[in-house]
Amino acid sequence: MPHSLTFTAELKNLPVLRRFVSEISSKYQARREVIDGLIQAVDESATNIIVHGYQGRPGKIEIQMTLEEDSLVVRLWDQAPLFDPTQIPPPNLALPLEERRFGGLGVHLARHFTDQMTYQVTPDGNNELTLRKKINPNNPGPG
Repeated sequence: MPHSLTFTAELKNLPVLRRFVSEISSKYQARREVIDGLIQAVDESATNIIVHGYQGRPGKIEIQMTLEEDSLVVRLWDQAPLFDPTQIPPPNLALPLEERRFGGLGVHLARHFTDQMTYQVTPDGNNELTLRKKINPNNPGPG
């Protein structure tokens, strides 16, 4: 059964989002490090939607969490201008800090803390970002 939350795209609402991800992940008995990483990935993704997508304009973000097989699946929908974060190249972490461009680590962190990140445009022309994370990454499951 999917669990959903819709909130206005404002940074002040991120604690509500983090609590939602924590509570739903806990219901599915995810390990603490999985929950913490997923919270970080969803928080970074939502922050990017708010700051770079809506850019201070009013808007909303809808989040849905489900358990699919052995993974928590988080879908984020927004109506900001279309943007595919999966096309952002990984940052060059070998560069000294002063040579790196400002920002750009949110997508990197979301990728790092999830097993899969996918993007698509919805039939009504909005953004849909999907993050997947195995509940028990040390257990490969049957097979």
